[in-house]
Amino acid sequence: MALLRDPLLNKGTAFTEAERDALGLRGFLPAHVLSMKDQVERVLTNLRSLPTDLEKYIALNSLHDRNEALFFRVVCDNIDEIQPLIYTPTVGLACQRFGLIFQRPRGMFISANDRGRIAELLANWPYPAKLIVVTDGERILGLGDLGAHGMGIPVGKLSLYSACAGIRPEYCLPVMLDVGTNNEDFLNDPYYIGLRQKRLSGVAYDELVDEFITAARGTFPGVLIQFEDFANHSAFRLLHKYRDKINVFNDDIQGTAAVALAGLFSALRVSGGKLADQKVLFLGAGEAATGIADLVVSAMMAEGVSEAEALRRTWLVDSRGLVVKNRAGVTDHKLRYAHDHAPIGDFLTAIETLRPTAIIGVAAAGGAFTPEVLQAMARINDRPIVFALSNPTSKAECSAEEAYRHTGGRALFACGSPYDPVKLDGKTFVPRQGNNSYIFPGVGLGAIASGSRLVTDEMFMAAAHTLAYLVNDADIQQGSLYPALPRIREVSAHIAVAVAEVAYRRGLATTPAPNDLMAFVQSQMYDPHY
Repeated sequence: MALLRDPLLNKGTAFTEAERDALGLRGFLPAHVLSMKDQVERVLTNLRSLPTDLEKYIALNSLHDRNEALFFRVVCDNIDEIQPLIYTPTVGLACQRFGLIFQRPRGMFISANDRGRIAELLANWPYPAKLIVVTDGERILGLGDLGAHGMGIPVGKLSLYSACAGIRPEYCLPVMLDVGTNNEDFLNDPYYIGLRQKRLSGVAYDELVDEFITAARGTFPGVLIQFEDFANHSAFRLLHKYRDKINVFNDDIQGTAAVALAGLFSALRVSGGKLADQKVLFLGAGEAATGIADLVVSAMMAEGVSEAEALRRTWLVDSRGLVVKNRAGVTDHKLRYAHDHAPIGDFLTAIETLRPTAIIGVAAAGGAFTPEVLQAMARINDRPIVFALSNPTSKAECSAEEAYRHTGGRALFACGSPYDPVKLDGKTFVPRQGNNSYIFPGVGLGAIASGSRLVTDEMFMAAAHTLAYLVNDADIQQGSLYPALPRIREVSAHIAVAVAEVAYRRGLATTPAPNDLMAFVQSQMYDPHY
């Protein structure tokens, strides 16, 4: 019975006749032995009969809790269909309803009440974790403070690590740092599963995070820690505090930056010119925007321009308008992009004034790329670069259809949520997500395989170049700036090699360099099968 209740070991109806005899399973299972292929087809048949994406999410979550190998086989073989169900956009709705749909715990919930004994809690985890994704739930996607319900994000991210890069499920530990929530709806929700108190802040918050980091590294030596969906005021501070000391990164800042930069490199294969010649205008000035901007500036400098010139080509618009020097109250992470310029209050006027070649939406401002904005970009540029990267779909700055229609099919478009192909004037465009799942799984795999002591910006730059290189001519011809999602494990392997090469070159690796790095990386990748 223990085998049937352990998702890492359970095969369900696929246990063979011999296994049923040897393992004491006789009588617990129906007589017919199914192959894994049969099981996958049955799962898909049931899944496709469900009426809503949330019900499909719940069904997949239940499968994950019963049979990990079958769950990941379904995901790997049907990634286009399943990824939007286990991650964006469906995971946003799942987090909003998390208390209502909660079935079995996955990962660890560490609350503010656990101060002083976090190491004791982590010691309860039965597996040798090599990768932790941790959130405090304060800024879940574009949905805001969801408190403990944000646990759906680390669970979903780690599912993608296993499916997309082959990190073994038992090495993956989702963690919710439950420090309370300022979401009044949740504080009054009878089904809210977290601490019913206002958020911890200040010194007490920092001490809790520091205790967690220390305990995690003590319990799981060499563990890679990914910060996920922390609010801006915590995300930048925590990343800067730990990034040069331990094996940690923030996917919202660094992973988003790499995938966006890769998209820009792909777009320039169509529009021509160098990155250093572009002018990029961001709608948004939070962790995603400044993370992308920082990596874009570094990439421009790598093409030979000065830092000052690269910065002059990079602009931010936030909720108060264009970020400029003479504006009061510009926060630290925006200061680098606060230029000498007259104030501009709205995004469209900023476009007309600055005449950017690319606009990148990361503000979770649904519909902000209006027809007028898109038409202005098309008037200024022969091939306007338009990235609407906010998710879930309700927060997207524009849809794929709007981007193509209002630019006469000339937009070089990437999105944060999935969209169907668009037919316009006899041509079919296939938009692809600028989804971090192209980047973070491979980065994690490369860091773990090499035993890297740090995860550096150079690694994310290498990941961006690698991802762009893997976009083929057929992708480009149909308007796709990223590879097809079914190639994700190939993409992750190549990115892992690029990341590991940086680790070995910079003396950060703690494992011996193999003769064949690609073969070594591929040998580390979990393949879900019986």
